[in-house]
Amino acid sequence: MQTKNGGTTKISGASKTTGVSESTPLYETNIPGGTSPDRTDRTDRIPFAWPKLLTENGRGIAFGGDYNPDQWPEEIWGDDIRLMEKAGVNTVALAIFSWDRIQPTEDRWNFGWLDRIIEKLGKAGIATDLASATATAPLWLYEKHPEVLPRDKYGHQVNAGSRQSWSPTSPVFKEYALTLCRKLAERYGSNPYVTAWHMGNEYGWNNREDYSDNALEAFRAWCRRKYGTIDALNQAWGTTFWGQEMNDFDEVLIPRFMGADSMVNPGQKLDFERFGNDMLLDFYKAERDAIAEICPDKPFTTNFMVSTDQCCMDYADWANEVNFVSNDHYFHEGGEMHLDELACSDALMDSFALGKPWYVMEHSTSAVQWKPLNMRKRKGETVRDSLAHVAMGADAINFFQWRASAFGAESFHSAMVPHAGEDTKLFRQVCELGETLRTLADAGVQGSELERSDTAILFSAESEWATRSETLPSMKLNHWHDVRDWYRAFLNAGSRADIVPLKYDWSAYKTVVLPTVLMLSAADTQRLADFAAAGGRVVIGYATGLIDENFHTWLGGYPGAGNGLLHDMLGIRGEEFNILGAEAEGEPSEIRLGDGDSAASADSAVSVLNGATTRLWQNDVNVTGEHAQVLATYAGETADEWDLDGTAAVTRNPYGAGEAYFVGCDLDVSDLTRFVRGCLAVQSPKDAPSPESAESAKSPESAESPDVLHTVRKSPEATFDFYLPRGKKEIALHGIEGEPIVLFRTEQGEESGSYVVHRNGVLVLRR
Repeated sequence: MQTKNGGTTKISGASKTTGVSESTPLYETNIPGGTSPDRTDRTDRIPFAWPKLLTENGRGIAFGGDYNPDQWPEEIWGDDIRLMEKAGVNTVALAIFSWDRIQPTEDRWNFGWLDRIIEKLGKAGIATDLASATATAPLWLYEKHPEVLPRDKYGHQVNAGSRQSWSPTSPVFKEYALTLCRKLAERYGSNPYVTAWHMGNEYGWNNREDYSDNALEAFRAWCRRKYGTIDALNQAWGTTFWGQEMNDFDEVLIPRFMGADSMVNPGQKLDFERFGNDMLLDFYKAERDAIAEICPDKPFTTNFMVSTDQCCMDYADWANEVNFVSNDHYFHEGGEMHLDELACSDALMDSFALGKPWYVMEHSTSAVQWKPLNMRKRKGETVRDSLAHVAMGADAINFFQWRASAFGAESFHSAMVPHAGEDTKLFRQVCELGETLRTLADAGVQGSELERSDTAILFSAESEWATRSETLPSMKLNHWHDVRDWYRAFLNAGSRADIVPLKYDWSAYKTVVLPTVLMLSAADTQRLADFAAAGGRVVIGYATGLIDENFHTWLGGYPGAGNGLLHDMLGIRGEEFNILGAEAEGEPSEIRLGDGDSAASADSAVSVLNGATTRLWQNDVNVTGEHAQVLATYAGETADEWDLDGTAAVTRNPYGAGEAYFVGCDLDVSDLTRFVRGCLAVQSPKDAPSPESAESAKSPESAESPDVLHTVRKSPEATFDFYLPRGKKEIALHGIEGEPIVLFRTEQGEESGSYVVHRNGVLVLRR
C-alpha cells in the first residue's frame, strides 16, 4: 500500500555506502537473494544499496520513468500525479536536464518549482530519484566559458544545443558542475521523498571522445600514471614503427585527424579509448563524492547504455562505483531477435550487478524516434518486454518518459502517457503493467536472484574497442555481435548462457566461450589454461587471442596469446587468415564445411557441422596436438580455390582434466546452434554437480524447448519460474509445477500444470 498522507515516512536500516554515517538511510542493503559463490560482493566495490520506495514497508518493484514537469505548465502537474496513481507509478527520475531551470543565471538559483513537485509526488507516495542535472549545462555557461566545449578529431568545436556538450576534462566545467551537485545535496539531502541520486545521464553519449587541449593534457597525465616512464610508453605503443618514438610525455599526442588515408597507431588509439572511459568515470565519481560529502545516506547510480548495438564504456569498472546498477535499453526491431537481444543485454547487466537486483532506468513503451526505422511495439510487447527484464533480474521498470513531449528533439518518442492521452491502448497497457508488477512484488519476486547457467560467454569491452581498429585483417569484426550470436545459439539449443565480463571471476562455470575476444593478456590466457586444466571446457572463437593488452600481435602462430599457450591448449597452430567478402568481385564469397576426422566415428560431433557455411574469416591451421580431434574441415571447390580443402576448421583437444575447442571460422546463428547441440550439449568434463544441486537445477522438460525463454529467480523463501515464447507462435507447457502468479496472454489448461502461452505472453509460477 502506498503512503499518501504526506507525513514523514520512517524507514530504518544501516548505512553502508562509502563514507556514510550510521544515520537512518532510505534504502535497503540486505535484500534476500541467492548465495552462490560467484555472486558475492567484491571488495573493490562500493557496497550494494537499493533505494526504498515510499510504501509502508519500503519494498516493491520500482515502476515509473523520467519525469520532466519543467516542460509543462504547473496546472498539468496534478493531472500527472492522478494518472501516475492510476497506473501504479511509485518512482520517477527528476531534473535530469533541468540545470538551466535550477540555475537560470550564474548568480541566481531557482529551487521553488523543484521543491513543489517533489512535495506533490512524495505526498502521493511517489519517490524521487533525483538527478545531478549536469547532463546538459545552461547556455549562459557555454556563452561565458566556450572553453568547456569539446572538440572532434578534426579540431572542430562541438557546439552547444544537444546533450553532453561539455568536455569531461575541463576544470572550469567541473567547478560549475560540482557547485550544482553541492547545492542539490544541501537542499534535498534530508528530504524523505528523495530516495536515490541519479548522477549525470548516459555519460559519454556525446562526449565519449574529446580531442580538446584539456583532453590532450589530461591524456598525457593519464599516460604518466599508467606507464611511469616514456620508454615504457614507447614500448607499449610500438613507436619504432613509422618513427613515432617520444622523448618525453609532453610529446604524447591524442589521435586527432592525420589525413584521409592515415591509420592511427592501434596501441595509441586503444589507450585513448581507455582514457575516454576513465575520464568520464572520474567525472562521475567527482559528482558522486561532492554529494556524498553532504548526503551520504542515499544510494547512487547512473544509467549505463547496454544493448548489443552499444556498450561504449567499460561498465565492468563502472559497476564498482555505483550502489546499484542501472541500464537504458531500447529494443531491436529484428523479429525474433527482439526478445533474444533483450535477454542477452540483460544477461550482461546481471553480471555487472553480481546477481543483485538491477534497475531498468529507461526503455520505451513503443516506438522511438531516433532510428532509421522506428517500429511500434505490438501485441503485448510493452508489457512483455518489461516482464522480460524482470525475468532477467531487474527489480525496477522505468521508461523514457512519463508524458510524451509536445516539442523538442524527442517529441515523437513514445511515452507512458502518449500524445493522445489516457484513453489509449498504450496507457491501458501501462496500467496493466503497473498492476502486474505489484502482483510480482507481493509474491516476493523483489530481491530474488537470477539462477546462474553452467556456461559463461565472456565479454570484453576492450576487445570490442579493438575490433573497431582499421589495422586488422578485416574491419567487419564485431565482438559484441558475436557474443549475441552465441547467446542466441544457446537459446536455440534449448539452453541459456550467462554473459560475464572477462575481467570478472568465471571460474565457477563449467564452460566458457570467447567469441572474437581479440585481445588476451598473458594473465588471462593463463586463467583459461588453469580453468581447462581443472576440468573446464573452453571454446575459442575464430578471432580470439590475436593481440595482447598493448595491441601487440602474439607471435609463433595464431592464436598465439600467452606466448603460444593458447594454441598449445587448442592443439593447433594457425599460419594465415583467409578473408572473404562481396567486395572481391568474381571471387568465392563463402566456403562450406565438411566432416571431421573419420565420418564413421562413433563420435557424432565429427559430422555435426557438415554443410555449415563460413563467409568472413577462416583460419588456415595445422593440427599439432597429439590427441586433437578435427570436428569439421573446409571442403569443396571453393575451399580448394583458397588452398583450404581438408584443412581443419573446428577442433577439440583434451587439456589437463578439461578440453578446448577451436571454432576457426565465422558461423551464422543456425550453424552455431548445431555446434552447441552437437558438441556442447554433453556434460563438460568439469565435476558434475552434487546430487543436491543437481536436484535443485531440475526444470520441466517442456522448459528446455528452444521455443521458450525459461529463467529462474530464487530467494530463500521461494523460486519463481518465468516462461516467455521466443517466436510468433504460442507454446504449450505441460507438467509445470508451481502456483501461477502472472498469466499475461496465457491460458491455463484443464490438466494441472498445463498452460498455453500466446505470442508475447508471459507465465510466472511460484514454487
